[in-house]
Amino acid sequence: MDTSPLILLAAGGTGGHLFPAEALGVELIRRGLRVRLATDSRALRYSGLFSKDTIDVVPSETVRSRTPWSLAYTGAMLIAGTAVSLNLMRRLRPKAVVGFGGYPTLPPLLAAKLFGVPGIIHDANAVLGRANRFLARHVSAIATSLPGVLDRDPALASKTTTVGTPMRPAILAAAGVNYVAPEPAGPFRLLVVGGSQGARVMADIVPSAVERLEPALWNRLVLTQQVREEDMARVRAVYDRLEINAELAPFFSDLPARLASNHLVVSRSGAGTVAELAAIGRPSILVPLPGSIDQDQFANAGVLAQAGGGLRIPQADFTPDRLAAEISALAAEPARLAAMAASARTVGRLDAAERLADLVMKVAGI
Repeated sequence: MDTSPLILLAAGGTGGHLFPAEALGVELIRRGLRVRLATDSRALRYSGLFSKDTIDVVPSETVRSRTPWSLAYTGAMLIAGTAVSLNLMRRLRPKAVVGFGGYPTLPPLLAAKLFGVPGIIHDANAVLGRANRFLARHVSAIATSLPGVLDRDPALASKTTTVGTPMRPAILAAAGVNYVAPEPAGPFRLLVVGGSQGARVMADIVPSAVERLEPALWNRLVLTQQVREEDMARVRAVYDRLEINAELAPFFSDLPARLASNHLVVSRSGAGTVAELAAIGRPSILVPLPGSIDQDQFANAGVLAQAGGGLRIPQADFTPDRLAAEISALAAEPARLAAMAASARTVGRLDAAERLADLVMKVAGI
């Protein structure tokens, strides 16, 4: 039986939470430690470091509304999850529990607190998410991807370390591909992604923006766009009519390599996307998801915009005319694109997994 120290990782069941957890897990295993993942049932769909026999599914629920029934249901699920997590603490005896955000991290980290196990949270956003904000005062250490996240709260700032966002091996490989600006008359490679919440607005705006470009740029354009199945026919019809060289799909399994091979990326500004653009060093036009309570995507995009690595366009201003103007201007200035790529790279941290692993081992006393 392997008696190596165990670190329990806790994450919500989406890629934005799971990918950094996986990257840390790879580094901890490299250092001779064992890892397990506590999460919700959504994570079972993901392949990667964690197999089903190293995943513990913990009941949890997100706060979806403020109605008494909804709040009561969420509370009951989190209590059930905490009971399951207390049993995990007794059975697994982890040296530390590391949370990566999302409501499924609440039960394991609360159980760790009750059981006297050191807790650490990592937040990839420019502002703490709601679950991490609740946990921040109950954990031994806080790791952030970006600097200054907790500067206004001295009590939390004193136990905060900026480490970056741990990156999957595919992102680290893509980061080794140097940015090559487009030739003035050569192909101009444009990647458009939006994630499950953002693809609709891209389908609404990007085809009309492309239609407004000069025909000379149509001939240069090599377009790759994430498009939902329900939007596919109408988007494809526009590009076929314009004879645009376009590849459309609902999902790209090789997204890191595609990020590296394109001259410009148009995207939402989730924490994972911004971190990956920074790590790889690619210029971007970022459209934050509107209406979120924390305005985290607006803040995330602001980090790249302030560094000079991206343009932030609020969705209210994200019109076909505006997007066409920005694409046209950037396509005409290869040197500006190269400068944006270099500026984005200054924000990225390729050693984030190692830095976070150092913090985990210090807190765990290993």
